Amino acid sequence: MRSRVLIIVATLFFMASGVMSCVPSYKLNASSIDYNVIKTITIETFQNRATYQWGPMSPMFNTSISDIYNRQTKLRQVKRDGDLVISGEITSYDQTNKSISATGYSSMVQLRMSVKVKFVNNKHHDDDFERSFSATREYDSSQQLASVQEELVQQMIDDIIDQVFNATVANW
Repeated sequence: MRSRVLIIVATLFFMASGVMSCVPSYKLNASSIDYNVIKTITIETFQNRATYQWGPMSPMFNTSISDIYNRQTKLRQVKRDGDLVISGEITSYDQTNKSISATGYSSMVQLRMSVKVKFVNNKHHDDDFERSFSATREYDSSQQLASVQEELVQQMIDDIIDQVFNATVANW
């Protein structure tokens, strides 16, 4: 009886190991840059053109977008005439009531941020595009925006920058 239980446990273990080894693995931030051809990148300053303004947003975005290309590529950042050029602007930042509580008041607020990006690949212009990217986050309406704004804006920036990075240098 004891050996039978041991055999069943061992069989289940090996079956689970086999299934786990068959799970595909994807690296979402892998860049597919031919460094023999593309060596430099220019990232122009993104201005905040949104109707609703929050001062730190533009500097936070510009620092974060520069950082991702520094960390995840071997491209040298240059002020102008890069092999790749990324430019754009923050086009919207707003909040809307998301859901209504039993008392009839808003219980959740949704923040939304959109950024228009122009990408130019000076070595292969077929890759050029101009497109908008956006992200949203929600917070409880009992909280003041000022108390959650920095964290939520950084999360939205990170989300948008991941989208931009994948669209520009991570060919799927």
